Amino acid sequence: MQSSSWKRLYKNKGAVAGLIVICFSIILSIGAYLFAPDSTPYANRMILEIEGQHPGFKTTMLEIKKEQAIRPTSFFSRVLYGKPSDLNYIPVRSWRFKDSLLEIDRYVDESTSKKEVYSLSQVWYGHSVADPLPDQELQSLIEKNRIRQKTYWLGTDKFGRDILSRLIIGTRVSLSVGFIAVVISLTIGVILGSLAGYFKGRVDDIIMWLVNVVWAMPTLLLVFALTLALGKGFWQVFIAVGLTMWVGVARIIRGQVLAIRELEYVEAAKALGYNHFRIITRHILPNILGPVMVVAAGNFATAIVVEAGLSFLGVGVQPPQPSWGLMIKENYNFIITHNPLLALAPGVAIMLLVLAFNLLGNGLRDALDVKSKI
Repeated sequence: MQSSSWKRLYKNKGAVAGLIVICFSIILSIGAYLFAPDSTPYANRMILEIEGQHPGFKTTMLEIKKEQAIRPTSFFSRVLYGKPSDLNYIPVRSWRFKDSLLEIDRYVDESTSKKEVYSLSQVWYGHSVADPLPDQELQSLIEKNRIRQKTYWLGTDKFGRDILSRLIIGTRVSLSVGFIAVVISLTIGVILGSLAGYFKGRVDDIIMWLVNVVWAMPTLLLVFALTLALGKGFWQVFIAVGLTMWVGVARIIRGQVLAIRELEYVEAAKALGYNHFRIITRHILPNILGPVMVVAAGNFATAIVVEAGLSFLGVGVQPPQPSWGLMIKENYNFIITHNPLLALAPGVAIMLLVLAFNLLGNGLRDALDVKSKI
């Protein structure tokens, strides 16, 4: 964009606020497993004793070393997929050391607990060892490193998983779906819209007939059909959403190209003998980037909502992978019971991100309007 367009965009407080939210979401999604309290793959650590807890729930956790060793993961792999935990988590009400044993009152629910006993070597090493550390040293290490106070800032779902961690990692799914869907829709829409607007005649008639046929189909039903044909899953949702959003792009690009192809510089390019491909890519498309950017922002918001709807209906992202729509589906029964915030949290996240893209799209539309004043 030109400097004058940037100035107009910066003066639009709503667009700037939307851009800040989007940038924050991108940073959060890139480092999701670094920021999430539960950094296991898909934040899928289940602790059934603490299922359905309110935001701000606190409990003491005893971390017991697993018997089987966990294969070490690189930093790059941890950022992309998370790191499997080598610890089992047990919620406890109280504990006490007795010689080489650790006695605990295990948390069962808000009113129930049961007593359990573990050897110190089992807690620290995961199994009995021939020559363990002295009991006093083991007790000190366990008290410092294996007994922790945990706070679940947004509560836990029906499987006892941390809502905040799954919300953070779900940001990656929503932004990925939006990005891939926008790339697919822009690629198809820009190509077909440019051909229809530039060549007109029979080419325009055929392409617009196809656009009208696709547009006549309900979007959600078309996404269902594509999802069922491609299968349920992460990447299938990207493709299905992208293939249903190109028709709006094609119509807008066609209208822009129809107006620009009659201008003098396009006629001059034809007179100089430039081929059609060069005229479209070098002289027409660069001059319609403004509308393309506005459409991309709108499609991004639409893709996030469609993906959330598909996941809620069970044909989108599949568990245990976290998706905001799937989180609403898993926790929506809490809305009418004792803990509505478990389902409202992902709903608010969807609302904020969609609102941010819509505000940015409106700001881009105003900033790229050549008739606007600085």
